[in-house]
Amino acid sequence: MTRKKDKKMHWWRMDLHVHTPASRDWEQPEVSYLDILRKAEERGLDIIAFTDHNTVAGYRAMLDEIEQLELLERLERLHSQEKDRLDEYRRLREKILILPGVEFTATFGFHILGIFSPETMVRELEHLLISLHIPPDKLDEGSTEIGASIDVLTAYHLLNEAGGIVIAAHANSSHGVAMRGLRGFAFSGQTRIAYTQDEHLHALEVTDLEKKGRRTTAAFYNGSKPEYPRRMRCIQASDAHRLDNHPKDKNRLGIGGRVTEVLLPELNFEALREVFLGTDFTRTRPARSETQPPFDYVAAARESGPSIVQSFHESMTQRGGRLYAIIADVVAMANTNGGTIYVGVNVNPKAPPVGVDNPEQAIAKLRTEIEQKVIPPLNVSIDVLQSGGKNVIRIEVPVGANPPYTIEGSKIYVRQETETNLAVRDEIVALVKRSLQIPEATPAAAPPSGPTDMAEPPKTGVEIVASEERQGKLYHTIRDLRNNSEVQNVTLSSSRRLWHYAISQHEQNPVDEKKVIWHGDLGLWQQRKTRGVVRYDLVQRLSDGSLRVYYGVSEDGIHGQWRAVVGEEENSD
Repeated sequence: MTRKKDKKMHWWRMDLHVHTPASRDWEQPEVSYLDILRKAEERGLDIIAFTDHNTVAGYRAMLDEIEQLELLERLERLHSQEKDRLDEYRRLREKILILPGVEFTATFGFHILGIFSPETMVRELEHLLISLHIPPDKLDEGSTEIGASIDVLTAYHLLNEAGGIVIAAHANSSHGVAMRGLRGFAFSGQTRIAYTQDEHLHALEVTDLEKKGRRTTAAFYNGSKPEYPRRMRCIQASDAHRLDNHPKDKNRLGIGGRVTEVLLPELNFEALREVFLGTDFTRTRPARSETQPPFDYVAAARESGPSIVQSFHESMTQRGGRLYAIIADVVAMANTNGGTIYVGVNVNPKAPPVGVDNPEQAIAKLRTEIEQKVIPPLNVSIDVLQSGGKNVIRIEVPVGANPPYTIEGSKIYVRQETETNLAVRDEIVALVKRSLQIPEATPAAAPPSGPTDMAEPPKTGVEIVASEERQGKLYHTIRDLRNNSEVQNVTLSSSRRLWHYAISQHEQNPVDEKKVIWHGDLGLWQQRKTRGVVRYDLVQRLSDGSLRVYYGVSEDGIHGQWRAVVGEEENSD
């Protein structure tokens, strides 16, 4: 059933991770299913999902109770207390969207939420659980221990194929696919990449959604990391195993103890799933109390700072080339990894928002400029967000399907870390190959052979892999560590900012091994801070004694053993 408050978009409160007495670890066996719904109403919830461990027995038990009461009503054998109970069920089911779901335990103990439409039959869900290798004789146990199950990626695929919303449960904590510090072959970095970037996974449930800074789970999965280019929606939920928050243990939340708000035109499963399958990440936000201001997505973006997928502009005046700079960002992001552009705010998160006067007129101007100047046509999304009481324009740029994108057919831009630059020849060739789906050749300057446990290079920054002097002028081959692509024939005078820095250091300030701070065969040569971003010049000593130097490595590129080199915990990877 669809329930509407008005025709406009409306914020609805949801808790998509609620257990019931059907879970073996439910803490209050005396609690009824009606008690759970009453508590959801008390906490102001509009949507809840029953997600018991490897079973839908709780959801089925609630339906069975309602069906039995309705049967007694038809037989005119309903007692007054039973009538009150049935009326209460009907009232609450009309008010709250109650969704069937499951918290599935996949291989290695990772937990995955599958949330389904209330139109889905219980038998269909039980058949799905059997397909997920839950033994038929354990379908009603509600236990996290089910024996041999299927792998995470297959579970994602099957849950999505069945029409569900697929969410990695408590992803950044126990039994979560994004938990930091996983060790061993089974939990390698490549495994975590696969488990958090799969196309059939729709969201990550996290416990740090309202925290600020660059080290939150949402910031990590915002699309800026080289190995995690797919931005992931992050939500929060209670994982309730009791009605109310535990009085002495803040980690044991009750129903509605941690809530997400979702922006929907109407309250139904189809609209909800559409949000989770979409890319408008401002349509979910952590719920706030009435005394707190709404969650500010622009402020959160500014806290995480500029990146390869995010830029900020105070204004869009034609004078000074500010409007052109925005259009250049649009083209660059379309040619690279997509991204978001905010207009009306300074990059400094401590500076108050400037805002945009007459945002409707400004949006019309932006649309006209993009339609007239960006070739080939590019479909971007433009809207207005509120931040600090000001109107801020947000431009969502997709990864272009037909690169290279240009300004007026001639100027081709690409995004490199926090900068937008004119593409050089080799980058243009790579964009054309991407458009024609021609695979890139393996770079000629492959790492020299060495021990199999030799650390991989950082994931951001640049490396000068070859230099050649012609008529008294040095020409360099630059490798972009983010995508391992190479650009040849770069000179100091023709290079962009990061390349210019690397070449000037290479030519004028070569590495002095005695001044490197070594950690085994890995070392820190220099570090600097520009625009609030720390960048490192790192060195790797190979088995033959030669050195590889990585210039301008940002925090996003630090991984594995490199963390100890820059003073971070290695297991935080």
